Amino acid sequence: MTNVLSTEQQTFLLDVARRAIQHYLKEGKPPEIETDDPGLNEKKGAFVTLKVDDQLRGCIGYPVPHKPLVATITDCAVAAASQDYRFPSIATEELSRMKVEISVLTLPKKIETISELKIGEHGIIISQGMNKGLLLPQVAVEWDWDVETFLKHGCLKAGLPENAWKKGARIEIFSAQIFGD
Repeated sequence: MTNVLSTEQQTFLLDVARRAIQHYLKEGKPPEIETDDPGLNEKKGAFVTLKVDDQLRGCIGYPVPHKPLVATITDCAVAAASQDYRFPSIATEELSRMKVEISVLTLPKKIETISELKIGEHGIIISQGMNKGLLLPQVAVEWDWDVETFLKHGCLKAGLPENAWKKGARIEIFSAQIFGD
């Protein structure tokens, strides 16, 4: 991945995510967080994943860049804590047990053959018609999936038949710099 974030930038973003969630729980709106760091003001896609007691509690992100990274992390942290339809909102009493993971993404690139997809290195976006599903690179590793299983689950996440990747669905890959607390 090009333009890798430094340890200081990673620490800053993790702090931004936590502060954004705390501010939202207290004030009911996300905070305005700014930085002079040009690397953090660059537009990038990113996801924020939240776990409480090692259980997934929210994961929201933007697969393609459309805001400065610091704003993307602020928005995604608040959304992961309060708007992931799969989970109840994070409660204030859970904050001390909450772990934050950030994935900063490269631009997605369409692949022609699944041999281009490398487990542990790439995430996937599967799309067909209006349906689209994204899985971060770490998902296949956490579940010990092979390439075909990863693609199958990408199809299911998109609301497509599990073999749609074999039948004309678009497959895109991306890399991510993943860090957390």
